[in-house]
Amino acid sequence: MAAVLTRPAPAPSSAPRAVSRLRRGGWRSRWPLLPLVATVLLPALPHGVSGGGGGPAVGPADLASGIAVLLCVGRLLYLRRRPLSATAALVLGLPVVGFAVATVTAADPAAALPGLVRYLQVFVLVPVAVFLLVEDAYGFRVVAGALVLLAVVQGVTGVHQYVTGTGASYMGEDVRAVGTFGPSDIMGMATVVAYGLLAATACALRTPGAAPSWLRPAAAVLAVALIVPLTLSFSRGVWIATAAAVLAALALAGRRQALTSLAVLGAAGVVVVGGFGIGSEMIADRAASVTRVTSTPDRSVSDRYAMWSAAGAMWRERPAAGVGLKGFPDHRDGHASIGLSSGSDTAGAGQEFRRQALLSPHNMYLLVLGEQGLIGLTALVGSWAAILVGAVRRLRLARSRGHAAMDCGLVAVALMTWQSVNFLYADIGGPTTVLSGVVLGLAAWWALAEPDRVSAA
Repeated sequence: MAAVLTRPAPAPSSAPRAVSRLRRGGWRSRWPLLPLVATVLLPALPHGVSGGGGGPAVGPADLASGIAVLLCVGRLLYLRRRPLSATAALVLGLPVVGFAVATVTAADPAAALPGLVRYLQVFVLVPVAVFLLVEDAYGFRVVAGALVLLAVVQGVTGVHQYVTGTGASYMGEDVRAVGTFGPSDIMGMATVVAYGLLAATACALRTPGAAPSWLRPAAAVLAVALIVPLTLSFSRGVWIATAAAVLAALALAGRRQALTSLAVLGAAGVVVVGGFGIGSEMIADRAASVTRVTSTPDRSVSDRYAMWSAAGAMWRERPAAGVGLKGFPDHRDGHASIGLSSGSDTAGAGQEFRRQALLSPHNMYLLVLGEQGLIGLTALVGSWAAILVGAVRRLRLARSRGHAAMDCGLVAVALMTWQSVNFLYADIGGPTTVLSGVVLGLAAWWALAEPDRVSAA
């Protein structure tokens, strides 16, 4: 009798199993996302409560991020599984090398320990927590949605401050939109609004048919609306970083979609800012000042140049390991020019006039170079570069295959691009610092997570 040959049934894909399991569990299986959502939303508390300005050094958002890290540790011990792939562990753990060397070689290692804890929190522990707690694209969208919600709250507050003249002082008027962060953290509102704008833009560029029909136009309208508070923040560096990130997302979304979206965003920006006259004179002057930073820089730019020069001098003195974490303030005066002012003036938004000391160079790369040397800069920037390159590579692959989670890739690339560019004009500090760790974690999840987790859309 002839043998009857039968084709074996294909093994079921792990991604559909994961998706069906998560759908059955609902939020009972999603509750580990709650500490991440809390970490994103808690910086919206008034600056005196959340740790900005004169508030405590550790705010509610930092505590929520600590809970997220402890939850990861508990789950890993309970589930007894390998937490990270070798590649993810290498990329996310690489900055530890620079942090450790800069702490050990500092003139006062004990004084550098708070800096070590802060850097580990923002650039290692929080990104790893996001990487592990975000199980699939749905979880990614929950965290990104929290960023949008935070941006809306802060944006509405900032516009109200401008309209009512209750914002931070700018050119003699209390019109600068700072949200709930206050004038002591002048970049806080601009940062979170930029995050939300980029997440909404990525959602608007989502593949048609992969989301409810109302979601894409609603996201587009929201992204355009967030241009207003972003503009009223008068933060030149944030404007530049946001423009670069939007262009990167549009370029990777496809030519036709990019041209259409760019035309819509451009027209909407002209109408909202120019047509309605929203701060048009101040905005025009602030935008024009970007091209004057080398010829006739204002006081803030001159101070920034002086602090950049001081950071470079610190690096030349100790090129390998730098002057140590948290060492910039102590070494600033010995390396800065006499043209550096003693501080910047802050007032408005419920705060009396205050002189705020200049304790960092407002450039993350130069801060790391001065405090951690070439070892620290190579480790940290190498980690970020690997995440960004991996995110772009996976996004291009997802676009070629019509991946349903392509919006997650756009969010990851846009946020990582924004962070990389913005660090040319800013460094860590204030209650929004922990959000940098969340952004790095989202980008790392898209770039380095196992394919079955990313495909579980």
